[in-house]
Amino acid sequence: MANETQDVVVPPLGESIQQATLLKWHKTDGQAVAVDEMICELETDKTNVDIPSPAAGVLRRVKKEGETAAIGEVLARIEQNGAKAAAPAPTPTAAKPPPPAAPAPPKIAAPPPPPPAVKAPAKPAAPAPAAPAPIPLAPRPAPVTPPSPPPEGFDAHGIRREPLSKIRRRIAQTLVEAQHTAAILTTFNEIDMTGVMELRARYKDRFQELHGVGLGFMSFFARGVVVALREFPRVNAFLEGEDAVYHSYVHLGIAVSTDRGLAVPVLKNVQDMTFSRIESEIKRLANATREGKVLLDDLSGGTFTITNGGIFGSLLSTPILTPPQSGILGMHAIQKRPVVVNDKIEIRSMMYVALSYDHRMVDGRESVGFLVRLKQLIEDPARLMLEV
Repeated sequence: MANETQDVVVPPLGESIQQATLLKWHKTDGQAVAVDEMICELETDKTNVDIPSPAAGVLRRVKKEGETAAIGEVLARIEQNGAKAAAPAPTPTAAKPPPPAAPAPPKIAAPPPPPPAVKAPAKPAAPAPAAPAPIPLAPRPAPVTPPSPPPEGFDAHGIRREPLSKIRRRIAQTLVEAQHTAAILTTFNEIDMTGVMELRARYKDRFQELHGVGLGFMSFFARGVVVALREFPRVNAFLEGEDAVYHSYVHLGIAVSTDRGLAVPVLKNVQDMTFSRIESEIKRLANATREGKVLLDDLSGGTFTITNGGIFGSLLSTPILTPPQSGILGMHAIQKRPVVVNDKIEIRSMMYVALSYDHRMVDGRESVGFLVRLKQLIEDPARLMLEV
């Protein structure tokens, strides 16, 4: 009976995605697979997607790793009646080793060449007048030894080339687009984190016990951003042609670093979320993004973004906008520094913050006012809770 086959095709991956790259096969050619078992991983310019088998049977690959396929194009076929025929072929018996070769006859050493004839010493010349003693020179440096062989994958000159991934190429295009299409400026301020740190230390264990998630700094900044954006709505808007597009909601992008590059999953309607919901959503989206399992809908629609370079030790930076957004907040490392509090020098836990903004939409007064308001809310968590 002939095998029935079912095609494995590239599924629709979002309205802006027309093709994908076959990044990795999870199953070998000819291997038996079950229904819904993941057989390969596709890479797009936004995220990676695992493709399940539509039927049980034997996998017959069509595309190779690294090849590009359009939406609807065949990646593989499943032979649905061939699962039983997929048993591994018997291992061939090892061939007998050939008999040892006869030893070669010993080589007879050639006689050494005769010693060179000794010439009679020449008659010594008349001694030359004594010359002044030469100035001693520095010792000659030792010859430079040749470099060690380059590591695997590098050429003889120590250079290795590899194509950028789709995600990295998309990141590069987005960053260049932002620089070319927006008038980006950055303004700075510093925030005394002492109050927030004391609050976290006091309630973090109880928060974890009640909500099953840790209390981080990001939820404080997310809530502070929501309040500040209400008062400075142009920072939450963007330019579309000759129109300013405003939003009654905050879809907050949170930058997440992965092995494949930077991704920005979006917390939709963060203005309606509690602290525990914000922390849970951040954890869920960050894990899904790092594992390449984030949904495409979770990567679009942001109106404002937060990026935290402080987790890598960054003290100050000028973040780049995510088009078409008009604002992005940069958080940085917390450091203890001497500051003046009520005319006295105290050691406080301080963080520099940066707001990059599109000057076509946001004026300096609004950008500075936004950071000042955020500073007030974070430095006095009671004002943040009461939104006053």
